[in-house]
Amino acid sequence: MPSRRMFLAGLTSASLTPSLGWGAVGNPIALSAAQHPNGQNVLVGLTANGDITFQIPLPARGHAAAAHPYVAEAVAIARRPGTFAKVINCATGDVTQTLHAPTGRHFYGHGTFCADGTTLFTPENDIATGQGRIGIWDRSAGYKRLDEFTSAGIGPHEILRLPNGTLAVANGGIRTHPASGRDKLNLDTMRPNLAIFDKSGMLTDFAEVPTDRHHNSVRHISAAADGTVVCGFQWQGDPFDTPSLVALYKGNATLHPAEMDDATLRKLDGYIGSVSAFGDHFAASAPRGGEALTFDKTGAQTGTHRAVDVCGLCPMPAPTCLVTDGLGHVYSLSNTGLTLLGKHPLAFDNHLVALPN
Repeated sequence: MPSRRMFLAGLTSASLTPSLGWGAVGNPIALSAAQHPNGQNVLVGLTANGDITFQIPLPARGHAAAAHPYVAEAVAIARRPGTFAKVINCATGDVTQTLHAPTGRHFYGHGTFCADGTTLFTPENDIATGQGRIGIWDRSAGYKRLDEFTSAGIGPHEILRLPNGTLAVANGGIRTHPASGRDKLNLDTMRPNLAIFDKSGMLTDFAEVPTDRHHNSVRHISAAADGTVVCGFQWQGDPFDTPSLVALYKGNATLHPAEMDDATLRKLDGYIGSVSAFGDHFAASAPRGGEALTFDKTGAQTGTHRAVDVCGLCPMPAPTCLVTDGLGHVYSLSNTGLTLLGKHPLAFDNHLVALPN
């Protein structure tokens, strides 16, 4: 019987169901969950000019979606502790399938496809043990659940496909249980990390947050073209002792803290909402502090830009960053500041999901 590794390798040559590409839905560069004033939740496509190309109703509040690399299809994944994901044809607006987490599991709101779009990966919580798992779903077989592998930690929040095709997982380190709501059950012993896996789910590198900063929960990640991963953190320790909330990973099992000044850190409430690479720079959003931050390739802070309830970030085709907030604004962010592109009667949710461009 072939091994899981051999089977997954074979998926790269599998044929996909024909479907329309992203150009057929207005060439959006990003997806975002959002909410209308009447409470209707939607998934929207956004262009580099800040325009909306489509709006598709969602059955509940969204968080992030896994965007297929070239077919106009997205998988809207339930927020923690949700157990469903909706496969959406963004050309027709139809929900074509509902995925269900295995018994005893829940999703974290994020997911990613492999480079050719045949396989979907979803971070999950094994509720009984608290251990993180990564689910493997075969799109070419109607999103059949194939297998899973360990996330190498607790609380795997975001998963990201790196430019070389490997996978990065942000293990936030925080154990939760649906019976306890959003209570954090292991703050004294939490050990967050960034874990790197090859395409078959084998661990290839592991960068743990240092022990003296173990309350710094790795939550969100983004990758530059050279494979550098920018990490955004949410601090669970003494609010008067906040370390840097952004770090860069360049390999070798090491997270390099960004240079964030104390005055900025005091305003952020220990909370980074999203991160993004753009060009040879990086961005981080702090919705509680109302700030969008920029950094150079060394991790030095280059700018702090005021924006109320800012959170969504993703790279644009130019070396700038697309930005959204909870008030319906869409911005372009560069090292020199924020430029308003448009405003919509929506409350954008936490994350922008970048599409190929």
